[in-house]
Amino acid sequence: MSNETAEALEVWIDQDLCTGDGICVQYAPEVFELDIDGLAYVKGADDELRQTPGATVPVPLTLIRDVADSAKECPGDCIHVRRAADRVEVYGPDAD
Repeated sequence: MSNETAEALEVWIDQDLCTGDGICVQYAPEVFELDIDGLAYVKGADDELRQTPGATVPVPLTLIRDVADSAKECPGDCIHVRRAADRVEVYGPDAD
């Protein structure tokens, strides 16, 4: 993968739309986790859930495909993956 295609990505979940299905956790348990409220949240390298609405975490390069697949398969269309540099969504409901 060249540096041009390995742009830094970040991911966040819109909990208002989360169905609690857990597909994202199956794809990328390193990035997603279901909380006690039954909704999915992103978590950082420190394994702590980011529960502030709109909170993002970086997508590890090794997990880009898994995170992208989780955004595509999410029944709630609530996973947003965007470029960190310009905040343009590349996977998820607002991607072109």
